[in-house]
Amino acid sequence: MNPSSFRRRRLGVGAASVAAAALVLSACSGGGSDDGSVEITFLSTSDEDNTALAEALIEAFEAENPDITVNLDGRPGGTEGDNLIKTRLATGEMAEVFNYNSGSLFQALNPDQNLLDLSDRPWVENLTDDFTSVVSTENGIYGGSYGSSFAGGIVYNGAIYDELGLEVPESWDDFMANNEEIAAAGYDPIVQTYGDTWTSQLFVLGDYANVHAADPEWAEQYTAHERFYADEPALAGFRHHQEAYESGYFNENYPSATFEDGGAMLAEGTGVHYPILTTILSSIRFNHPDAVEDMRFMAIPADDPANTSATIWQPDGLYVPNSVEGAERDAALAFVDFVTGPDACSVFIEAVNPTGPYVNGCELPADVPPLVQDVQSYFDAGNTAPALEFLSPIKGPNLENITVEVGSGIRDAEEAAANYDRDVENQARQLGLEGW
Repeated sequence: MNPSSFRRRRLGVGAASVAAAALVLSACSGGGSDDGSVEITFLSTSDEDNTALAEALIEAFEAENPDITVNLDGRPGGTEGDNLIKTRLATGEMAEVFNYNSGSLFQALNPDQNLLDLSDRPWVENLTDDFTSVVSTENGIYGGSYGSSFAGGIVYNGAIYDELGLEVPESWDDFMANNEEIAAAGYDPIVQTYGDTWTSQLFVLGDYANVHAADPEWAEQYTAHERFYADEPALAGFRHHQEAYESGYFNENYPSATFEDGGAMLAEGTGVHYPILTTILSSIRFNHPDAVEDMRFMAIPADDPANTSATIWQPDGLYVPNSVEGAERDAALAFVDFVTGPDACSVFIEAVNPTGPYVNGCELPADVPPLVQDVQSYFDAGNTAPALEFLSPIKGPNLENITVEVGSGIRDAEEAAANYDRDVENQARQLGLEGW
């Protein structure tokens, strides 16, 4: 699994819907004309939700910029989409504006050689430091933001917390004490859903912000093969997963339960804590709308409460190839300014229910669910860090199988972490990273 596939798969990009949309959408590069009008193309992922969002943004932009026509071109997700973007950049055939991953996959585009530096754009000062760090190199800032963030941690049933008089735990020991009280009250304290193996990774992936808080250089030195999951502080994610299993706090059907089953357990109140992405709110909103107000979020508690921080999956970036010139460049910059700036805030909010805060100064509406407000509180306190996949290109293909083993009692934390350290070696060598 490449570093971004964990995220992309959760967005529900199906092969059938991608293929169907791709047949409908077509590329159309234009140019300036004698009457001053100009035509550009925006390349975006072609799943249904992203297509609807892109169309809404284009409609709003064209209403304010009648001399600019923006044509929408669709691309698939996953590896096929990655290769398409790299090919078009290499051949000079890229659309004037495109959205793509931020973080390590963005770095793989060789932004200094291929992308236009946007450091002087008016919206740059409104970007969060975390987002700026994942669309930048030492030479410039290359990306505007495209949508809201989301968090990885523990989604929990706040109604049961209120019923039992529990407080949000600040440390791992506090969390386990809460689980003991929840079990005594007859609820499943921790939901696990290994029928969808990707969900087993959150004890590890959602703990990265805590690792970063304890060791801010960890990601850089991990990429240089100088830090390891088999050592603290990164071992804690595996260790906590093992402790959670050995406590007997999981739902009985955890080996076969699915992601949607997990959402149902939370919504119905049979399970209380689910280590998962906040994107689960979309599923609960669709399947259990009456439970949305009961859904809350907490960061995975660290051993040291001073390190407890929320791990944030950053939104995609919005980019302009540096091959674009003249009137098309001006139009492309105007479109990026619109989408990343304050004028598009209402479009994003109306088109997509946010599952986390925005990173460009857009304010969440007052009526967002409590779960999203909880994530915002970590932003406000400065207790966040990007997920590791945004800071390092290394993510081994077998992590979800290794974490299933830990969560099933097949392998202990130390052995599993050592196995994962070995799992990433081939990928790091294929990437040509120094030190591997």
